[in-house]
Order: sequence, then C-alpha cells, then structure tokens
Amino acid sequence: MKDAFGTPQSLLVLGGTSEIGLATARRLVARRTRTVFLAGRPSPALDEAAASLRGLGADVRTVAFDALAPDTHEEVLGKVFAEGDVDMVLVAFGVLGDQATDEAEPLAAVRVAQTNYTGALSAGLVCARSLQAQGHGSLVVLSSVAGERARRANFIYGSSKAGLDAFAQGLGDALHGTGVHVMVVRPGFVRTKMTAGMAEAPLATTPEAVATAIEAGLRRRAETVWVPGTLRVVMSALRHVPRPLFRRLPV
Repeated sequence: MKDAFGTPQSLLVLGGTSEIGLATARRLVARRTRTVFLAGRPSPALDEAAASLRGLGADVRTVAFDALAPDTHEEVLGKVFAEGDVDMVLVAFGVLGDQATDEAEPLAAVRVAQTNYTGALSAGLVCARSLQAQGHGSLVVLSSVAGERARRANFIYGSSKAGLDAFAQGLGDALHGTGVHVMVVRPGFVRTKMTAGMAEAPLATTPEAVATAIEAGLRRRAETVWVPGTLRVVMSALRHVPRPLFRRLPV
C-alpha cells in the first residue's frame, strides 16, 4: 500500500533498463519505496540496474519480460502479482525506431508499433486486471508529445504513441471508481541514450525531470502529466494549426 505521503511501497517497472523508469525508481526508493521489480529482457544492463537500486536499499528482483511476446505476459506478470500487492506499475518500454529505415522497410515499422503499442496494450491490460483484483494501485504509462500530432519527421513512432495514449486514456476511464489510478505521462524530447546524437528539440527535458513530474502527479492523482508543463499550451496551439502550414513548421 502507499504510505501517508502517497509513495508506493512496491513498484513494477516494465522496461527495466529505461532511463526514465530507473530515474523514477531511484526517486521513489529515496522516498519510501522498498520493493522494485525490474522487468525486461535478461541482460547485463538489467542486472546492473538492479544492483544500482539495491545499493540504495531497495529489495530488487529482475523479471524476464519481452514486450514482443504478448503470449507470455499473463504468466510472467501474473507471477509478480502472486508475490503480493503491487502499488504502482510503470510502463516505460519503447523504441524510437528510425523514420527513414522504417518507411523503407515496413517490417521495421511494424516492430516499432508492436513494441510501443501492442506490447504495451497487452501488458497494460494484464496489469490493470491484477491491480483491479487487489483493489488499489497506479498504472503510469509513458506516452509522448509525439503522439499529439503526426509529424513528417517521426510519424511512425508518433502514431504508435498516439495509439498508446488513446488506449491509456480509455483504460483510465474504464477503471474509474475501482481504486485503480491510471496516469498518462507526455514528455517532450528527453535527453537519453536513445536520443543521443539527435538534434535537440525546444523544451528538452531529462529523465530526472520526468521522474519528478511522475512523483508529483502521483501525489495529486493526476490523469495526465506533461513534461515540461508548458508543453500542454504549446501542443494545444499546434493541434489547431492548419495542415498546409503545419507541414512547413520546423517541428
């Protein structure tokens, strides 16, 4: 259960090597989170991430999880919930892909969609059912401002995040009143290894800033969190720009 300050005592990170996921875990462990499950493909990076959180005093377990194997999600994630209540699930996995390659190779584009959308849909539904059965918990889904409006530069990635965002919003409505809180997080450009070497967009942020926003959102039980917050206003304006003009914008 969450403590008096709203901090989850147990956390499941889907995408156990995600820089945003780990920044969030570190922040919550520093508050009062004691049990962390890091779910991802077995790798030295996953083991290193677990060791780093153990060094902060958390009880950390790694879980072999593959977003591209939805037929395994019920069994794998069911075992996590069988160990006891999970107060918070963070859906933090995803791939950026390469727009030019993905346009030229449809199977590469499908892999982006399967990871970012169908993999998250499958895992999200499995976790939502378990959270509902225990009667409490938060499901936090990392979306992106890229899903707000398709851009020529990354419409394949953006479309996958648009689908994920819509799914998470609908799931939140479906779970309203059950004790389960769904929060959609929409960061802008985040400085991570995944975006290294890319031209930095305005209002760029960091994994630590996203983690701070997630914690604040949990405390107020927000349904949507923008990082940074000014992106809410920016995207509200961009949504209404006529397409002929939008095509010419350097976004």
